[in-house]
Amino acid sequence: MTLPRWLPRLTLSMTEKPKSPWGASGGDGSDGEGPKNPWSVPPPGGRPRSQRSALDELLARAKRAGGGGGGGGGIRFPGGNPPRSLWALGVGLVILIWLLFTCIHPIGPRQQGVVTYFGKYAETLDPGIRLTLPAPIANVDLIDVREINTFDFPLAEADKQILTGDQNIVDLAYSVRWDISDARDYAFQIKDPNETVRAVAQSAMRAIMSTVTLDEAIGAGRGGIESRVQILMQQILNDYHSGIRVQGVAIKKSDPPAEVNDDFKAVTAAQQEAVANLNQSRSYAQQVLAHAQGETAQFDKLYDQYKLAPEVTRRRMYYETMEKVLAKTNKTIIEAPGVMPYLPIPGAPSRRMTEPQVAPAPTQGAGQ
Repeated sequence: MTLPRWLPRLTLSMTEKPKSPWGASGGDGSDGEGPKNPWSVPPPGGRPRSQRSALDELLARAKRAGGGGGGGGGIRFPGGNPPRSLWALGVGLVILIWLLFTCIHPIGPRQQGVVTYFGKYAETLDPGIRLTLPAPIANVDLIDVREINTFDFPLAEADKQILTGDQNIVDLAYSVRWDISDARDYAFQIKDPNETVRAVAQSAMRAIMSTVTLDEAIGAGRGGIESRVQILMQQILNDYHSGIRVQGVAIKKSDPPAEVNDDFKAVTAAQQEAVANLNQSRSYAQQVLAHAQGETAQFDKLYDQYKLAPEVTRRRMYYETMEKVLAKTNKTIIEAPGVMPYLPIPGAPSRRMTEPQVAPAPTQGAGQ
């Protein structure tokens, strides 16, 4: 233990020559005259050993214990060594800290702990406060099993062009989402999980693209390609016992090469227009067919009525037909014999005879 620096200064201040109450000089009794001051500093010749103060004795012992002067020393325990109880307390404190930090393991709700005994797998710990044997016997690796990892492809510019099944080239960009399904397999079965997922994703995508055409790759076949790539990736990772689950594959970009991209866009627009015209013609055909089916059903109902009463039904059909025909034409109706018809003039408004003109009856003597 190092002595404070202010302690020697305190000693010097206490040993300074004080002002004598018996005068400015000669009052300390050094010249043999006057009363003797008990607090005065002894002459240069020194003072008897018996007159040293208790503080001087304490400082001298401290210097001897520290190996002499020159900047302080340390305080030693009686007998030269600390007591055994203090050693035991220190060792016990170290052991307690070691046990707390290596036996108690708080595991978060998104994590699992993989326990190994001397490097060999022992068990998997679920979320919570878990206890294990102390280190180095047991070791616990915490793995986040709920995190969704996303890898974007292509990794390099040269990898964006993929060959399709009809010998065409497509510029492809896609992403893969995955998480951890088994912490034990993830920790022990594969050396580098990230590189494994990237290699499997690229291999599966190229394998599936080699079985489809360019129109499917850049058109409506994207959804089928994504699902097929996901299934193939999961099969490969399961064969590796990787403990990885593929959440999904999403194609972000699927275009022809830049040199012919404009021409492909024109072809795509024409195809879309053809599909629109085809849908429109099909809609018109359905309308015509529905109208014909309605007339057929009406005729069937009319035929059933005709079979019940042929004469009445025939006459009613005749009247209804004549109403439809004559309602749109100019006509003259002669109701009785002897009515003089008129010849309508083209362009003149038609008029109807309100009262029939009857010829006068001949008199009795007219023929005589």
